[in-house]
Amino acid sequence: MRDPRYISSRDNPVVKALRILVDDPRRQGQALIDGIHLVALALARGVSVARLLVSEGGQRNAEIVALQRRAAGVDCVILRDGLFREISGVSTPTGIAAVIDIPLVPEGPIAGDAVLLDAVQDAGNVGAILRTAAAAGVRDVLLGPGCAGVWTPRVLRAGQGAHFSLAIREQVDLLAALAFCSGTSIATVARGAASLYELDLTGPIVWLVGNEGSGLSADLVETARTCVTIPIAGGSESLNVAAATAVCLFEASRQRFMNKPAQGGRESNLKR
Repeated sequence: MRDPRYISSRDNPVVKALRILVDDPRRQGQALIDGIHLVALALARGVSVARLLVSEGGQRNAEIVALQRRAAGVDCVILRDGLFREISGVSTPTGIAAVIDIPLVPEGPIAGDAVLLDAVQDAGNVGAILRTAAAAGVRDVLLGPGCAGVWTPRVLRAGQGAHFSLAIREQVDLLAALAFCSGTSIATVARGAASLYELDLTGPIVWLVGNEGSGLSADLVETARTCVTIPIAGGSESLNVAAATAVCLFEASRQRFMNKPAQGGRESNLKR
């Protein structure tokens, strides 16, 4: 293991570079992940780690010491606790973070399920959707303009490691992307469409998910092969976009689980 460097000054070039990285990770080609869970998962998944950051207090944590050993050969810096807190953006950080290289954007057509996000602005919602997609076995997530930056610290924290299981594309022309998706496109809308529970979702699905307030753009709704609404109790306005996405993805998972070979042969009622 390399001997770690100690940094105490806010004017240190490493600290200045970290602040720039936090503000605009995609332009830098790197992202900052914070916490024992995310750092351990990144190391386990073979994510390229460019630098470890450890707080002075973190050096007394046995789990953090073990992670430092696992990352032998990676540049490591020790930050005074207050400085580490500034960089991490968490009021009570665990004491370890890492700078990782953002994976290359995948190329080629998209086979199987996918989730397309249209101007989903809240970082917590974007991270929760990524986490749900990974849990539901969806590999491809495409984010159009106006979405929260997927490699920003808040989205990374909300995603809880889902980023490392997904093929993520940002700033995508979603209308153009539909031509490269093999699944049936379904626009999720608040009302006035077919019930989610009336559709056959056993085939590959491309889910179109819209902005928290205004929903999907009219062009995407018109282009989708069908639209779907989640039935909710009377008097309720709508579901949170992350919750609605979870309901849709796991209804598809439920149908596939129930669609055993002996029960096969049903015709889809989706418009083809």
